[in-house]
Amino acid sequence: MGLGVNHIIIKETPMEVETAELTEVQRRELFAALVAAQDEGLGVKKSRQAVAARFGVDAETVVEVEDEGLDKEWPPLGKK
Repeated sequence: MGLGVNHIIIKETPMEVETAELTEVQRRELFAALVAAQDEGLGVKKSRQAVAARFGVDAETVVEVEDEGLDKEWPPLGKK
């Protein structure tokens, strides 16, 4: 498919993935992508939408992963 290193395919169906279906590695990747998007100047809402589209999840899932990443201080914000 020619996807770059920064892309992962979670599901090939049009259905959205829920947080419970994402592995911790996938949630950490999503969180890092969200932080990177915001660091690059995207606003909170637009960064959530962009990351949701990239990972095939809904905005609610992005918020749940964002909260988890903040609570657990996932990189790039804190501990590994």
